[in-house]
Amino acid sequence: MTGPRIFLLSPASCGGERARVLLREEASFPLAVELRERGAPLGEVFAFLSGRYFRGKLAYARVFARPPARVPGVLVITPTRGLADPGIRVTRDDLLEFAGIDVASGGERYRAPLLRDGTALAEAAGPQCEVVLLGSIATGKYLDVLQQLLGERLRFPLEFVGRGDMSRGGLLLRCVEEGRELTYGAVPPGRLRGTRPPKLPPRA
Repeated sequence: MTGPRIFLLSPASCGGERARVLLREEASFPLAVELRERGAPLGEVFAFLSGRYFRGKLAYARVFARPPARVPGVLVITPTRGLADPGIRVTRDDLLEFAGIDVASGGERYRAPLLRDGTALAEAAGPQCEVVLLGSIATGKYLDVLQQLLGERLRFPLEFVGRGDMSRGGLLLRCVEEGRELTYGAVPPGRLRGTRPPKLPPRA
């Protein structure tokens, strides 16, 4: 058993076709109705928007998180609300707000809440806790703030290098089924891009 570990999950895209389906006023499937009438859990909403990738991240993080006392084991990076518990309820208006922010541009509406919550997390988690980012490290949209706050405590799954989102999602879900944890490494200086690994072998 290693030391304490928590996970940060990158957000789903809130401006694509699946978001438009979820936000339609006439949509009658359960998640759309729940979102419209009383709000729906952030994790479920992002899992719908992102599909297998976010489902894999959320399932994996919930299984393998080992947080310190009084620190959440799983937090989601949001476009305007900093770090959020995947169980909090978000509304249709919240989703429209998220869709209006370009995370990649690193504007203050995205960076300021993330800096606020990341600072609090870095202090609460303590110097011995690893923080694993389940998300892209190929650009600075998450790293620019997180590395500044967490330094060498920030880790990422080495098996992610070179994989696309769908492949990462499949890998994470398979790890959950097998009870197998990935290998984490320090985020290297600069951006990391790697050779695409072989496809996952078919299930037996």
